[in-house]
Amino acid sequence: MSPVRSDEPSREGVLVLDAGSSSLHITLFSADGTRIAARHSAGPPGPESAGDLRDFLTTVPRPDTVGHRLVHGGPHLTRHTVIDERVRQRLDEVRTLAPLHLPPALAVADAARELLPDVPHVACFDTVFHRGLPAAAREYAVPERWRTEYGMRRYGFHGLSYAWCLERTAEVLERPADGLRAVLVHLGGGCSACAVRDGRSMDTTMGLTPLEGLVMSRRSGSVDPGALLWLQRRHGLTARELEEDLHRRSGLLGLSGTSGDTRDLVRARKRGDTAAEAALAVFVHSCRRGIAAMSASLDRLDVLVFTGEIGEDQPEVREEVCAGLGVLGVRAGLAVPPLEELYREGVRRIDGPGPGVPVVVVATGETQQIAVETRRVLTSPDA
Repeated sequence: MSPVRSDEPSREGVLVLDAGSSSLHITLFSADGTRIAARHSAGPPGPESAGDLRDFLTTVPRPDTVGHRLVHGGPHLTRHTVIDERVRQRLDEVRTLAPLHLPPALAVADAARELLPDVPHVACFDTVFHRGLPAAAREYAVPERWRTEYGMRRYGFHGLSYAWCLERTAEVLERPADGLRAVLVHLGGGCSACAVRDGRSMDTTMGLTPLEGLVMSRRSGSVDPGALLWLQRRHGLTARELEEDLHRRSGLLGLSGTSGDTRDLVRARKRGDTAAEAALAVFVHSCRRGIAAMSASLDRLDVLVFTGEIGEDQPEVREEVCAGLGVLGVRAGLAVPPLEELYREGVRRIDGPGPGVPVVVVATGETQQIAVETRRVLTSPDA
């Protein structure tokens, strides 16, 4: 693939490429963080993604750098960093730790580096936010060989989303981010919760891979490991079958039998669909359980924060989750800000008047955070 050439000599801003398991978001930001242009594909990244990126680049000013969202950095890539051949090799070594996310993201990164070979490309990892997890939260109770030779530990994910959320929450509460005790909840296709104390991740529900933790759209979340052994021994399921079922056919989709989208399920519940009702009940309970578990890593709870596609635009889910958290000082009766206002303002406090833990909703900001981190790497390489 030949590099993109243009008669336009000027370069401007950061091109952000956020390639997930089922979508590709291409966004160009100016030097001051203003969004210049964006293109979003609802389908999974594939061979056509390079053409989509080339087409996009012919319509916008040339970027001076590219930031890539990469879900997993593994044990060696613990900071956002410029992609060189050593980093690219390290990424190949950990691609099996996030099989839905890393392969398509790496394919997009390779295409972008070929199209734009003369600008720096920066890898921004979701795992970086959690790199300082205390040992009690980081370690699994497994044999030493698993931990030392295989590197089995909790990494945590959604870190770029959490970094963005924390700053926006501090702004709306008018408090410094490094003084907050917060539980942050990212609810989307993937779901997780995170405990933050003094600006640092203290615990999180996802683990070695993005499969652990809360019930998700199509992913199971945590499952008894003994059940997986039973499925292999008693019913003959292979590792490949388990992987496919746990990643693609479980979660809300597996419970409802119809959809992994909470919007569909809320509508179906209103029509009397009992499977949809049960799926939402399991999902809400899983969220409450995760939030309560994260709160145990804090000495107080200053704020509960929702983000992600479900977190920001599914008020029924937020309300039902908070209705069961009275033991933490969280109350139901949340306000429902219009989505257009939330997207314009970026953050909104939604708890009602009176005593209780503040509840905040933050519009998803992973792409903006990638732009921030990319600039930071290039201006402060040791950041």
